[in-house]
Amino acid sequence: MKREAARYLVEHHRLSVSRSCQCVGLHRSAWYRTPEHWTVRDAEVIAALSRLVEGRPSRGFWKCRKLLKRQGYPWNHKRIYRVYKNMNLHLRRAAKKRLPKRLRVPLYVPQTPDTVWSADFMSDALANGRRFRTFNIVDDFNREALHIEIDTSITSPRLVRVFERLRSQHGLPRVLRTDNGPEFLGEVFTSWAKEAGMAIQYIQPGKPNQNAYIERFNRTYRDELLNQYLFTSLDDVREATYWWMLEYNEERPHDSLGDQTPIEARLQIARNSTLELSP
Repeated sequence: MKREAARYLVEHHRLSVSRSCQCVGLHRSAWYRTPEHWTVRDAEVIAALSRLVEGRPSRGFWKCRKLLKRQGYPWNHKRIYRVYKNMNLHLRRAAKKRLPKRLRVPLYVPQTPDTVWSADFMSDALANGRRFRTFNIVDDFNREALHIEIDTSITSPRLVRVFERLRSQHGLPRVLRTDNGPEFLGEVFTSWAKEAGMAIQYIQPGKPNQNAYIERFNRTYRDELLNQYLFTSLDDVREATYWWMLEYNEERPHDSLGDQTPIEARLQIARNSTLELSP
């Protein structure tokens, strides 16, 4: 901008280069320097952003900025946003419809891991049109993705096997929050949960906001994985999901966790508990 202003003074008002640069606050050496194109000047930023959005085109600016900060890059948010916009990475979002005001009831946030888990089903299709389901489980405390079961059919006995495997590897929560799906209401699953000491908290029908943690997770899982690829087999879905879960739990910062990853939040609470118990 200053360079163009100085050029205007030179060409239209016949001022000297030195006087024009002094008027607009431009160093005289900058007048003679050939300006670099932004793709050359910001090549490193472009490369870093390209790596972040490769396979994750739905990532927003602030998520990219936090990931770059965690990776140690020194650029401030203004420079990153300028390059982000020049790369046309900002997505168009539909305008929100105006809704009448309603009473917002905050969702209970557990203070320790494995207190409340949320579970839900999702549905998608392979390239050949064959439908499959995913059964997702997250820890409400740190939003950690504990397990995603994938198959064409997942019944109540299958849920029991999933939770038995989690019990042997991880333990069980005190409360499992779910909707009123038939798999969760089946006698096989409810009897097993009662015997295992895991209470089931059913949300009210038609109110998915009461299970907001898993609903938010489902949207992220669909946007970043299911909607991005066309899978040819269930094994492809399982393998892609495995690697996505590793990134989600160990690399992705969460706003609600103070920009920590789920694993970092779990380790932090474990360290705090150890310090409180130590003499």
